[in-house]
Amino acid sequence: MPMRAGNTKAVAMRALTIGAFAALVLQPAGGQTDGSRIMASAKPAAAAAAGHPVGSNPSDVAKTLKDAAETLGLARWSAVGGQRLPEVDVINTMEMWASGTTYNQSGTAIKTDYHASLGYNPPAMRVEMTRTAAGAAPQHTFEVVRDAYAWDESEPGGGLVPGKGTATPVPAAASGRLLQLWILPYGVIKAAMAAGDKTKMSADNGMAVLTFPLSGPLASVTVRATLDAENEVAKVETRTDNPALSNLNTETEYSEYADHGEILTDVKSPGHIVRKQGGHAVLDLKVKTLDANNPYLVFPVPPNVKAAVAK
Repeated sequence: MPMRAGNTKAVAMRALTIGAFAALVLQPAGGQTDGSRIMASAKPAAAAAAGHPVGSNPSDVAKTLKDAAETLGLARWSAVGGQRLPEVDVINTMEMWASGTTYNQSGTAIKTDYHASLGYNPPAMRVEMTRTAAGAAPQHTFEVVRDAYAWDESEPGGGLVPGKGTATPVPAAASGRLLQLWILPYGVIKAAMAAGDKTKMSADNGMAVLTFPLSGPLASVTVRATLDAENEVAKVETRTDNPALSNLNTETEYSEYADHGEILTDVKSPGHIVRKQGGHAVLDLKVKTLDANNPYLVFPVPPNVKAAVAK
């Protein structure tokens, strides 16, 4: 199945709507409905020139998170009738297309085409990959997670309608897949805001470092996120003290930020993503396209997946 960037033209028209956000405030966990966006002037990459605050004073942390959200294009504001409205979180759903290399458990590099569909309310992610190892036929997979549910699909939506594909429950994979969502730059900012006064800030070689716990199924995980001089999320490290969840010890580096939208939106995304898990490389991707226009994406949990978790 070819990877392609779809639905962007339709959702672009919805990007002109501002009324849905008029009563909202910046939402740390991405609770905004899809399809609505706020028209705003581009935000300055700001804060870096003046230097980051280095303490964990709540106001300093809040300012750094605000600056980072504006740099990414995650936070926007609008002036209606001459009145400036509160900033809002304008990203709930998005799609990303990339290509590069993934690695199997033995460390063998595998050519990979990568397509991720994701949402933050509820937290969910579908990763479609075509892996082609040397001398082998391509392998096409769909890996899905929503909240505490994880499953593999034979096709998108498999297992929801009788006779249309299958869904195979993989409950043990739920935490690892959910973590992929929250360590993306957008997830980092949302989760750090959601952690409230548990989010602390320090400095490392002049860079701001945010440290905070995740919650829910990932409550045992601590995130350490380093911001670069442009207020972009440059490095994300996750650690857990639970030996049974050692697969959640990850290190991801993000670089080459730009607006990768087919339709430009002023939402920045990393162009290069490199991730290690337990000290071993797991992926190295170059981002081709990002649809941050809140495409219509849903992640219903198949009945047999719910039943497997309920047992």
